[in-house]
Amino acid sequence: MHIPVLHFFPPASARTHEVCGPSAYGFACALAARLGGQTLWVREAWDAVQLNPNGFSDFIDPATLTICDTKDQKDALAVAEEALRSNAVTLVVIALSQPIGLTAGRRLQLAARDGKATGLAIIPEGMGSNAAETRWRCSPAFDAKDSTLQTWELIKNKSGTLGVWHVRWDTTAHRLIMVSPAGN
Repeated sequence: MHIPVLHFFPPASARTHEVCGPSAYGFACALAARLGGQTLWVREAWDAVQLNPNGFSDFIDPATLTICDTKDQKDALAVAEEALRSNAVTLVVIALSQPIGLTAGRRLQLAARDGKATGLAIIPEGMGSNAAETRWRCSPAFDAKDSTLQTWELIKNKSGTLGVWHVRWDTTAHRLIMVSPAGN
């Protein structure tokens, strides 16, 4: 039985989730668009990936995105925890370069629950935390007819159901569209 991605997206609110893969930033943007409200994007200042809020304009109003550079991962986790707990944001995205320990992951879960916000950690492949509610692997789906096609794979889900979906963001409709794989 094939369950639509929309059954799992957006992931549970008041929880923290993880995403990895080359399309992780697209997943984060689609999640910010779906949740609405204010988004805080926390990153380590040394990271060479520069974020431009105008680049998010196909998904969200750049005025709803705040970028926070921190000294290191310890500071990034502290900022994310406080933001999740604050009731001031809908989504906290945290770009990480190292694994999150169980204690830090659990602290993020409790903060998300208390602040009724959603947390999303962008992680390197294979560096997930046991505390994450779900973990997604996102990558481009190479299709000669549709360069926006993505493959989103739910690789960890504390609720048990896993799956793989082909999706694309429709900038005109401002929503996620599930696409059948080629030939189906």
